[in-house]
Amino acid sequence: MILRGCILLVPQFLISILDEINEFATKTLEVLRQPIEDKIVTISRAKGTLTFPANFLLVAAHNPCPCGYFGDASHTCTCSPNMISRYQSKLSGPLLDRIDLHVTVPRVDYDKLMNNSKSESSSAIRARIEQARERQHKRFEDYPGLFANADMGVGEIQEFCDLKPDAKQLLELSVRRMQLSARAYHRVLKLSRTIADLSLSNLIEMPHVAEAIQYRPKNNS
Repeated sequence: MILRGCILLVPQFLISILDEINEFATKTLEVLRQPIEDKIVTISRAKGTLTFPANFLLVAAHNPCPCGYFGDASHTCTCSPNMISRYQSKLSGPLLDRIDLHVTVPRVDYDKLMNNSKSESSSAIRARIEQARERQHKRFEDYPGLFANADMGVGEIQEFCDLKPDAKQLLELSVRRMQLSARAYHRVLKLSRTIADLSLSNLIEMPHVAEAIQYRPKNNS
């Protein structure tokens, strides 16, 4: 169950879960930009300024429109175009740009609900993730303050994100066609590096870049 405005503490992570993120005040949402980008929170008052560490994992969810049925093949959306635009615009481009994974979750069909076929087990998924994290741990063992690919700066991205020629060509084409910002470009590279780690690949290959690009927001760079 996802609770609105919930914060979970688990080993090595602070996870913030914001359900119905569009319902939060715009000013509140825009304040998230600094901690997501810089992993710090700066509080300024008349007597001084304080900076606190804020390295966390943000999980946010929202409906596509106020009624929740925009784009649904089984239900008719009752919202006007202006209502949909106003609702979706609560999440600004700069905020969306700072989120690595954008995943659309469609309605689950009845046939899939009744399907008894088994998918990959949680234990197998966990094993792959632990392998990828171990690769990252070894990669950054001589880099204090870096623990995962998400922590990389521009210098580390240039050093560790080696792409195969076809992957580099796909990335260049995608950046031009999607008009990705410099921030989005670096986030795609870091995510591609993580996908490659999950595949136990030393080089970033074209499928890794293709998957990472699919997670960018469709209507915002």
